[in-house]
Amino acid sequence: MKTNGLKLSALTLSILVALSGCIDGDDGAQGAQGPQGETGQQGVQGEVGENGNVALINLVELGESADCTDGATRIDAGVDANGNGTLESGEVQSSTTMCSAAARTSAMLAAGAQIKFDPVAAPETNFEKRQIMTGQAKAVNGDSIQQINASYNILARSGDQYGDTVFGQLIDKDGQPFFTEDGERIVVNSNEFTSLLPIGDRLFSVSQMESRPGAMFLMELNQNKQNGELTVKDMWQLDMSDIDGGWVHCAGSVTPWNTHLASEEYEPNARNTTPSSSMVAYLGGNDADWNPYFYGWPIEIAVDASKTVPDSELTKHYSIGRLAYELEYVMPDQKTVYLTDDGTNVGLYMFLADKEGDLSAGTMYAMKWNQTSAEGMGAADLTWINLGHATSAEIEPYVRGNKKVTFNDIFMTEEPVDGKCSAEFTSINAGGNGQECLQLIEGMDKVASRLETRRYAAMMGATTELRKEEGITFAEDKGKLYLAMSAIERGMEDGKKGGVENDAYDIGGSNDIKLDGYNKCGGVYQLDVAANAEIGSEYVATNISGLIQGIPAYTGYGPESTIQKNPEAFDNAQNKCHIDSLANPDNVTYMSGHNTLIIGEDTGSGHQNDVIWAYDFDKETLTRIQTTPYGAETTSPYWYPNINGWAYLMSVVQHPYGESDRDMSTNTGENRAYTGYVGPFPAKAE
Repeated sequence: MKTNGLKLSALTLSILVALSGCIDGDDGAQGAQGPQGETGQQGVQGEVGENGNVALINLVELGESADCTDGATRIDAGVDANGNGTLESGEVQSSTTMCSAAARTSAMLAAGAQIKFDPVAAPETNFEKRQIMTGQAKAVNGDSIQQINASYNILARSGDQYGDTVFGQLIDKDGQPFFTEDGERIVVNSNEFTSLLPIGDRLFSVSQMESRPGAMFLMELNQNKQNGELTVKDMWQLDMSDIDGGWVHCAGSVTPWNTHLASEEYEPNARNTTPSSSMVAYLGGNDADWNPYFYGWPIEIAVDASKTVPDSELTKHYSIGRLAYELEYVMPDQKTVYLTDDGTNVGLYMFLADKEGDLSAGTMYAMKWNQTSAEGMGAADLTWINLGHATSAEIEPYVRGNKKVTFNDIFMTEEPVDGKCSAEFTSINAGGNGQECLQLIEGMDKVASRLETRRYAAMMGATTELRKEEGITFAEDKGKLYLAMSAIERGMEDGKKGGVENDAYDIGGSNDIKLDGYNKCGGVYQLDVAANAEIGSEYVATNISGLIQGIPAYTGYGPESTIQKNPEAFDNAQNKCHIDSLANPDNVTYMSGHNTLIIGEDTGSGHQNDVIWAYDFDKETLTRIQTTPYGAETTSPYWYPNINGWAYLMSVVQHPYGESDRDMSTNTGENRAYTGYVGPFPAKAE
């Protein structure tokens, strides 16, 4: 093992630092703390009384006693006579003390209750634009309104240190930290998807960094039994050397069998033979060790909690295919997996595992868009093209074993002439590479289907015209998938770019998507799923249509007929999408039991301050529920409906002052990223 960390040149450092979200390359001292007050969590239950005032309940945490060995909770109830939203001591009409387990059960929401949010205003002042602001939550059950004292809670910020582990540090394959030439440890502000994994009586979290080289951290969390608050108990950096390191870990998900499923976004183009200097540095500094096929895979992390210091097993699933993964999402059957592919001229993919809870073998499918409407966001019936079956054991030798291949071992190529390929070659337009003429080398079909999944899918006739495809989630009670598209343009237009004639994204391809317009603010699609006997899944997407889209506020962000200028308080040049609608939706999560879709943004100039939205299906309304500081991105909001009686909305704020408004940073630590959650919320009673 090395005894000193690597020292890097300024050039290499510039490559190692966190990427700007998932943006496509195509485009005074603190005073002493006062005494602890007695008042606990505010208002977890209330209903309108006869006089119009609200009945409130406060939960006051009590210590352990002979009768309540796990502690107790005193429940104070009364009417908010002065209407200030707080149950004060003079307003308490009754008190009941319950041991903690019973109190938690009592505090859970009724089965018919739904969590809703009051809006938070769009930031206007310099002060507001530096904050993380969150709207008030409440539970609504008929005429009963239950206030919930939820807020944004920080678990860790980049640069925080736990023992020997620095959150966000980059290390090489031998576990040695990277340092700049000035001797400063390299810590990235690219915090990304963070899971919650309850295992036995312990709670863990895996947090990944969207950087090159990638980094992952395992946290053990404390969960307060009385109020649901989460704090970090310990942290360890995961060793990724057995999987050749990680690459740009964007969004992720949690499998039904309780493992963390990570992504590797913007896979290196294997046709380009230039090594990645950042990954060469990770691997030890030898260009010969570089292999582009090491990266672009799903990574599953399983935590073994049987030891005091937990073990983690990291697996790259070569059976599934290599893409610019935003994320992979496993459906309730534990076999069907949807795979979203970020970038320009990309596709939508589905994997059907041979066995439940086992992603090591299965069949890949690629989406075919059969357009039924060109209006707005468009609509289509979907069919699925079979890309073949493979196992990880079959494919791994071609990546890192004795059969290791290069791009030229898989394809023969020629340059197109006047937009055409010769008869022996197949013309495609995929992955932002423009038109390519490819011919598969005999016997390499299975290898191509996994190592060059997008190119192979295009050769097989699948649709590779989506632009900035992002996160996906499933609402089981609706039988629908929801898919974020950060921008609707380029390959999704018909021979145009931003409404101007340009065939660069359609020439040589199938041109399946032919929308009448475009929308650089993006939108969210809905997809119905149904049983498909031929494929062997109950969850096959059959169609796609628009649910909600952003509203352009600036010339060039959509056709002139769609543009709606912002109110005077908001500069259209800094908010090119209307302030009260979506700007470049990134990831989505469904609040099961609450009929609400959560939508996070990753926008540069669409909104000056990125937002998390709640879309209420009952009212068909969009509510701004969280705002982030200048230049930040909201990454991977993810809903956990019940962990020991509490629910959480994970919310990570990546690279403040990093994507825009860099000059607004005071350089006093404001740019450190936040990993945290909105909540805690009472879970719903079964």
